[in-house]
Amino acid sequence: MEGVILGWFVLVSTGSVLALAVFGSLQFLGTLISPFFGMAGDRIGNRNLICLMRSAYIVIALILAALFLTDQATPVAVFALGIAIGLVRPSDITLRNLLVGETMPTGMLMSAMSISRTTADSARVVGALSGATLVATLGSGVAYVVVCATYLVSLLLSLHVGVRRLRVLGEPEVALSPIKALREGFAYVWSTPDVRAATLLAFLMNFAAYPFVGQLLAHVAKDIYGLDQTGLGWLISSFAVGALIGSLTLSARGARIRAARSMVAAALLWFALNLVFAWITVPLHGELLLIAIGFVQSFCMVPMAVILLRTADPAFRGRVMGVRMLAVYGLPLGMLLSGPLIEHAGFAWSATLYSLLGLFFASLIALRWRKQLWHRDSPANQR
Repeated sequence: MEGVILGWFVLVSTGSVLALAVFGSLQFLGTLISPFFGMAGDRIGNRNLICLMRSAYIVIALILAALFLTDQATPVAVFALGIAIGLVRPSDITLRNLLVGETMPTGMLMSAMSISRTTADSARVVGALSGATLVATLGSGVAYVVVCATYLVSLLLSLHVGVRRLRVLGEPEVALSPIKALREGFAYVWSTPDVRAATLLAFLMNFAAYPFVGQLLAHVAKDIYGLDQTGLGWLISSFAVGALIGSLTLSARGARIRAARSMVAAALLWFALNLVFAWITVPLHGELLLIAIGFVQSFCMVPMAVILLRTADPAFRGRVMGVRMLAVYGLPLGMLLSGPLIEHAGFAWSATLYSLLGLFFASLIALRWRKQLWHRDSPANQR
């Protein structure tokens, strides 16, 4: 809902794709400090940290609701609050993944991660459509009141997450300093081939694939398809519907697939579909293609998370997932570069360039680590 409300507000109030790209990149500013969130979760408990984060969401949403209800919302204020949101929210998915990794047996990780993703994917469908409808009929202020209420419910539900974190056998009892823990996390990721390959591919997907099916959909809806907020909601929900179908498929059949092979094949197909999407000018065709892209995205990102949780030493999971979140910083970098590129060369040529670069580097990663990512007997491909 916030993506629709704020993204549309920035695009309409500034009339600039570059401003939209900058605002979208601010939503992921916290990826730079995400490893410290993982370490904080190790120290104070992931449940306590999630509750603190979601309390922050409520405070920021209340401020935005007040601004919209009193007609005081300006691009400067929205950008400032976007920075505050961006410092906290990127680490939310990391903590949820850690909770799944801590509570589920290794053999059930694929199904468990897929079920976890279905809640997020279904929420995107409902949120995108309801957010667009509320804005169109009742205004942004009322829509943000609903956002506040939703965050409050999420905080109440978070209180019921397990209070204590089970200590893994072999995990050190002595707390490390944040800098030393971060350094060890980077060293572990770099020295573990399958983890390093998955992390590099995560950066690539965020840099070259996600920008054109994320915040930039507001530009596609308004300036290419000629749609309003409701049309933007349909585009976002189309991608989410595809992701939901993919997550449901993985939850039922995930135990039978080889995670690394699925991740690589889906990454290549995702870039190929993005290349086609770049040249679509009919809204219905774009929505159908977004469903396919969302489906493929699940077969790339869910196995990627499973590989990191399954192959990483349990004592390093928090630090590995924190470093993994740094890979999400590829998304704001990709968006910042895409803004001026779109204004100069257009959406189609910009998305084409990103897709071709993605295909090239994804193939390079697959070839460089083919033993870890493609061989049937590698740990990353164990069923």
